[in-house]
Amino acid sequence: MEETIRYIESYIKDFKPETGIILGSGLGELADEYCDIAISYNDIPNFIKSTVKGHKGRLVFAKIAGRKVVMMQGRNHFYEGHTMSEITYPVKVMKKLGVKNLILTNAAGGINKDFKAGDLMLITDHINFMGANPLVGRNDDTLGERFPDMTEIYKKYLIELAKKCAADLNISLKEGIYFANSGPSYETPAEIRMASILGADAVGMSTVPEAIVANYCGLNVLGISCISNPASTSEGERLSHEDVIKAADKAKVKFKSLIVKIIESM
Repeated sequence: MEETIRYIESYIKDFKPETGIILGSGLGELADEYCDIAISYNDIPNFIKSTVKGHKGRLVFAKIAGRKVVMMQGRNHFYEGHTMSEITYPVKVMKKLGVKNLILTNAAGGINKDFKAGDLMLITDHINFMGANPLVGRNDDTLGERFPDMTEIYKKYLIELAKKCAADLNISLKEGIYFANSGPSYETPAEIRMASILGADAVGMSTVPEAIVANYCGLNVLGISCISNPASTSEGERLSHEDVIKAADKAKVKFKSLIVKIIESM
């Protein structure tokens, strides 16, 4: 960790970010528009390379609406063969850099019948169905306690703040529970029906490990899903990663304006 922090600080000097953003599939354009310093994951000691299409794999530092921000332009996933500890390592790094607020974004399949492609959903809670927890292993007392409370991972005051920002921008926001599967295969129709019975509104393959670690580290978490497609509920429907990227691309204008407004209002 000390090696990672020293390397990053040699680039950013006295730039101290207060807000972190993890940009999901197809949502990385925000980091292209706002970029003062960019460091490839390949160059950062102890970071792992992002391999998924739509993820550039850069740590980007910038001022947005006068606020100092660090953005992960692409994330690593459990399904790529990395450990839970590896994919959540950047969240711990953000904590050590001084980040206090973390905005998690993703592209997700819509389980809720009222959702359509291009909708934005505020994550109010999640269901971890990935079969693993990122806090397993020896505890680092400098980051958090052994048994962290998970009652309010996604801070209610940030959810209300996001809703107000969306209203000011005339953007419609959904709310719901995010169901995390390990992937990389999409869910079967039976699995989607199960997730619906359990109360899930959207499904994806990321975010939950980062949210757990961020909450453990004492960060204030806000989660936003871009609904990229209706999740498969019948054998006749076909899903592809290209469709996910296309849907995120269509929603990027309102997504970017909402994120900027939220940062400005924090």
